[in-house]
Amino acid sequence: MMKKRKYRDLQDFVAELEREGELLRVRAPVSPYLEITEITDIMCKYPGGGKALLFENVKGHSIPVVTNIFGSEKRICMALGVSDLEELADRLARFASPPAPTSLRDLLGLALMGHKLSRFIPRKFRGSPAPCQEVCHIGSQADLGKLPVLTCWPKDGGPFITLPIVITKSLETGRRNAGMYRLQIYDARTTGMHWHIHKDGSHYFQEYRKRGIKMPVAVAIGADPATIYAATAPLPRGVDEIFFSGFIREEPVPMVKCKTIDLEVPATAEIVIEGYVDPCETRIEGPFGDHTGYYSLEDEYPVFHVTAITHRKKPLYAATVVGRPPMEDCYLAKATERIFLPLLKMVFPEIVDYWMPWEGVFHNITVVSINKAYPGHAHRIMQALWSQGQMSFCKCIVVVDGDLRVNDPKSIVTHLLNSVDFEKDLVITEGILDVLDHSAPQPLFGSKLGIDATKKMTYEPERKLPEIKSRFPGESVIHSALIRINEGIKDFYFPRMNTLHNPLLLTVRKDSGLTCKRFIPALLEHPDLEYFSVFVLFDDHIDLQDSSLIFWKIFNNVDPRRDITVQHGRIVIDATKKGPQDGHSRPWPDEIVMSEEIKERVRRRASELGIEELLSPRG
Repeated sequence: MMKKRKYRDLQDFVAELEREGELLRVRAPVSPYLEITEITDIMCKYPGGGKALLFENVKGHSIPVVTNIFGSEKRICMALGVSDLEELADRLARFASPPAPTSLRDLLGLALMGHKLSRFIPRKFRGSPAPCQEVCHIGSQADLGKLPVLTCWPKDGGPFITLPIVITKSLETGRRNAGMYRLQIYDARTTGMHWHIHKDGSHYFQEYRKRGIKMPVAVAIGADPATIYAATAPLPRGVDEIFFSGFIREEPVPMVKCKTIDLEVPATAEIVIEGYVDPCETRIEGPFGDHTGYYSLEDEYPVFHVTAITHRKKPLYAATVVGRPPMEDCYLAKATERIFLPLLKMVFPEIVDYWMPWEGVFHNITVVSINKAYPGHAHRIMQALWSQGQMSFCKCIVVVDGDLRVNDPKSIVTHLLNSVDFEKDLVITEGILDVLDHSAPQPLFGSKLGIDATKKMTYEPERKLPEIKSRFPGESVIHSALIRINEGIKDFYFPRMNTLHNPLLLTVRKDSGLTCKRFIPALLEHPDLEYFSVFVLFDDHIDLQDSSLIFWKIFNNVDPRRDITVQHGRIVIDATKKGPQDGHSRPWPDEIVMSEEIKERVRRRASELGIEELLSPRG
């Protein structure tokens, strides 16, 4: 069993990672411009998430950089002080839903539980100075250029602080929020403030904007791991993330007042940036290589003005690198998935389990299993989840029966291909979308897909599924049929699934302005292709045998209403890049790709960097 610990601060956690063999020290000089990203990306893509990385010699800076500290099942459990994520989930469920008292003893137990919760309330740090204020740079002495902030990807708009705890306070209620919003460095004393319109930080900002008052903001970099995680957690509005961190740690987070603004920050943080956001000022922020695997586009965002930078005498700079999954943030999201399941089941007791595949980048698909009790139950769950907190951003919800293991991709895909009637079991509706969803014709709002893959009950429409087809047409017949349909179809692959619905994956060259709508009817009508009832279209550079890649493309590139065609029980899914010819007038973001120069430089130095084993062919 994994040893459980609570950590005073980030350096305590990093030391424990090293003792557990979970840390690689990189002593060779590395650049914060792209090189640290490439090394981290290689480590994140290693099976199991590799190790945390401590870059001791960052060019142009005296502060070491640490990345990938949460990026494995073991490290995320270590960070939260548990041997298993279910342990924390069970503890949260006990506090959130205590049993109804039936005796004086039960009442006493509830009182003691309330007393125990009060112990997690943030406390004032005792002592002077607080660790995060051992060194103080006030006013013009503050210089963001002293921090080893990473430029992560070649097309990024500049260096970005990627693992900040951004602390704000409501002007109306005085409640604190600690969220994680990236900060683009503009110059020595200004950054972008990238809080999405749906986030608490943005809600509080609107209060200041309506009053025309500058908003104080504090940014903590490198707090203890529970506090870093808490800043990412989807807590209800008004619930203090610092209190939640105390709950995880089972001891309060010590806080200290900032030097130049009226906010408190975690006293044991490595670095704190103090300042304000002017509600009358915005500036172009981005692009940024985001967790979707695409660049989020440029847009107008508020500007954060720095009034002070304080830090430890020997701080660490904590950063994360996001991009095409799997990356470190996948394990933070997995923790949220497991920890908050009991709370979801309190609202919907029929839910057995749920799963958010990494390829869906957390907000594009959720598979939910339920104990179905009545006709239409699956549809009720879809609509109910689309009205719940951050689940409301989910683009696709698949509902299956409770006896199906939801986190087994092969079983889920096989089940869908054996049980779904595309005419009767798909629900297309509309709702809010994550700001990073690039496939919808409009930002922030678009179509959603629900799939009812539960067993049918009395009074539900009977499914009509294809019969088992014994005659496979043969590759040459398929090739000839596709060429006759359209010369823009370049390649195909048919996974041997042994299912009722047989899928055919196609790549399409659209550089001549071709739109897939032109030949979709022919795909469905050609007699030599009747063996297949599922067609999925991809751009011509896609490796059709890379299952993770094709699911990532499907989950990210499909607007259900525009890109799904159903006809006579068969379906075509267009997962290609869209443009004006497809009815998509918004800019389509580029995929994140590291420059060949940086990739080659890192591979050439692999032995020196200590990552040679990661680049060796694996059997």
